[in-house]
Amino acid sequence: MTKKRVKLDLENFCCSICLDVLKEPVTIPCGHSYCMNCIKGYWNGEDQKGIHSCPQCMKTFTLRPVLEKSTMLADLLEELKKTGLQAAPADHCYAGPEDVACDFCSGRKLKAIKSCLFCLASYCKKHLQPHYYVAPFKKHKLVEPSKSLQENICSDHDEVMNMFCRTDQKSICYLCPVDEHKGHDTVSAAAERTERQRELEGSRQQIQQRIQDREKDVKLLQQEVEAIHQSADKTVEDSEKIFTELIRLLQKRSSDVKQQIRSQQEAEGSRVKELQKKLEQEITELKRKDAELKQLSHTEDHSQFLHSYPSVSALSESTHSSSINIRPLRHFEDVTAAVSELRDKLQDILREEWTNISLRVTEVDVLLSEPEPKSRADFLKYSCELTLDPNTANTRLLLSEGNRKVTLIKQPQLYSSHPDRFREWFQVLSRESLTGRCYWEVEMRGGGVIVAVAYKNISRAGSGTECGFGFNDKSWALRCYQTHCEFWYNNISTSIFCPQASRVGVYLDHRAGILSFYSVSETMTLLHRVKTTFIEPLCVGVRIWGSGATAELCKVK
Repeated sequence: MTKKRVKLDLENFCCSICLDVLKEPVTIPCGHSYCMNCIKGYWNGEDQKGIHSCPQCMKTFTLRPVLEKSTMLADLLEELKKTGLQAAPADHCYAGPEDVACDFCSGRKLKAIKSCLFCLASYCKKHLQPHYYVAPFKKHKLVEPSKSLQENICSDHDEVMNMFCRTDQKSICYLCPVDEHKGHDTVSAAAERTERQRELEGSRQQIQQRIQDREKDVKLLQQEVEAIHQSADKTVEDSEKIFTELIRLLQKRSSDVKQQIRSQQEAEGSRVKELQKKLEQEITELKRKDAELKQLSHTEDHSQFLHSYPSVSALSESTHSSSINIRPLRHFEDVTAAVSELRDKLQDILREEWTNISLRVTEVDVLLSEPEPKSRADFLKYSCELTLDPNTANTRLLLSEGNRKVTLIKQPQLYSSHPDRFREWFQVLSRESLTGRCYWEVEMRGGGVIVAVAYKNISRAGSGTECGFGFNDKSWALRCYQTHCEFWYNNISTSIFCPQASRVGVYLDHRAGILSFYSVSETMTLLHRVKTTFIEPLCVGVRIWGSGATAELCKVK
């Protein structure tokens, strides 16, 4: 039968007083062993008390035990030393710079495994033993090793701070309420801990709930990313098919035009060549007749001349007019003009529809939304440079400053006729269409200015509400007076009581359907905010009704 080999280490044969290997080991009545000199020295200190105890289990002895060397234990230690086993604790048991050291170790200190809040000391494994066996020590509060035990001592009274002042929100000792914290709301540290522990648990529950919510959000966002990828891939594929069909259609039309031109070229060429051939035959006949007449003109016999003349001089009637009228050289040029006109129309359609397509792309907004700016610096992040479109300006409006400034004047301007021009209302639209997030500012002078946004397809020709900014469902307008402002939409006004604003800032979040008007000075004051749904790109609009009044789209930085 194979015997199990018992693994022994000299660390198990160390004196708990000197923490070194037992020297002249003795075993006292409780069974614990010590160095002869160590236990003698320990008991010498207890002689005055008239009672002696075990340093480890604290068992007491009425009479001081007689110490005898433990021969068997001494022999065993000698055998262990011969095996070469370590006689001292391994280095990893000693306290390093970052570790909490045992306060009771002499010489090189071991790592503390616990700190006592009552003793305000830290203990290694061996020196901690009394806290486990001695009744008074069992009531002490043991915690993980701590270097900050002295922080629990009151600096004023040198006592343990086992109370808490709720008035000053700080830990105190039991003497503090007598003077510095007199009359304050004080409780035991344990009671305050219980209250804070309850709050902590509540905070943890909130945090755990938020973690669950955020994990759900993350999962939802992952699903949305997959959905975005799938939708984008399908849309790209479908768009490519549609554009391919358009390209094929244009190629088919190009081929048809080419075939028609070639067919007409061949037909017209054949007709001209046929006519040319007949004319050449007629020329040949005429030359032959001219030769006969020439020969007849040289005949000296008068009778013969007169006899032959009738038959020779008779000319066959020409099948064609005496002259060919060739029209100005515009054979297929009209076709080129027609194709060019088609190209221009297609470009206009593509330009207009591209804005619509681009808007639909930028409108893709999955769950996420950015907060509306708060400060002017935040708004300026979305600033855009705008210009007014001369083709939309009423003839009484004079544009200047690079088409950024508009002034109402008495004499009409010699603007060219254009279908986009406002004929009756003193209004003008911006050249640029707005989508996404935009911010701009309008400086007003002279009164009588309306700042607006409008769909590009707002009516232009009439004098009714279908054309005026704010009087229909295609425009939103802010009208500023000296004492107040009015917001107009669909012929319904909302009064806004505020100081006169000489500069108005406008923020548009097209995708979110937000339109905000601000009075801009040293600060920004919200005048009116609209939450709606924009179905088309918007243009900036300005209307002026006061003679000499001006409005300028500012360059903001």
